[in-house]
Amino acid sequence: MPAALARGAAQLGVALDESQRSQLLKLATELLRWNKAYNLTAITDPDAVLTHHLLDSLAVAADLHGTAVADVGTGAGFPGLPLAIVHPARQFTLIDTVDKKLRFIDHAVRELGLANVKTLHARVETLQPGRGATRTFDTVISRAFAPLPRMLQLVDPLCDERTRVLAMVGRWPPADAAEAVIPDGWRLESERPLSVPGLAAERHILCLMRSPNPAAGH
Repeated sequence: MPAALARGAAQLGVALDESQRSQLLKLATELLRWNKAYNLTAITDPDAVLTHHLLDSLAVAADLHGTAVADVGTGAGFPGLPLAIVHPARQFTLIDTVDKKLRFIDHAVRELGLANVKTLHARVETLQPGRGATRTFDTVISRAFAPLPRMLQLVDPLCDERTRVLAMVGRWPPADAAEAVIPDGWRLESERPLSVPGLAAERHILCLMRSPNPAAGH
């Protein structure tokens, strides 16, 4: 796995130093170890953990904006934990409702010595700035959290007009046209395919922002 990780990250344009490589490999090891007891992920093969979790997360490393990042529906910490490893100057809040997954993330944060990650046990739709979420975020990222229209509705309280919402999705446009509808008040800034080394599945990253309010100047 060490050689495959270094090779895959390089293909994604992510430069890993020795410490980051070690942290990512330890994250994979701890995930596999905990998974035996806590069933954190359906992926149990080390090679699949590399492609489906580590490299898939690193594929969006260049898309982050600003310093405050929220990973909504983070599960066992993806993409948030790998991104926090390669972006130590950014602060990450990993949000989920499943306690055992957040316990794993807290364990991984201690084991990896990450000072830029905190967890939040909450349903994202209940969060408001100052009530659970202390502020809006520069980037809100989600990976297969909910269909796009629903996801934007859920993360709205975490966003202001500067926030970039990054949606990691599979096929785009999706087979179900309803899942591609951009709700009123939002616009699709950009989309691009993701080529994840070793991962045959179709992947895309969408960047969305709030639309300017035409009435704001009146």
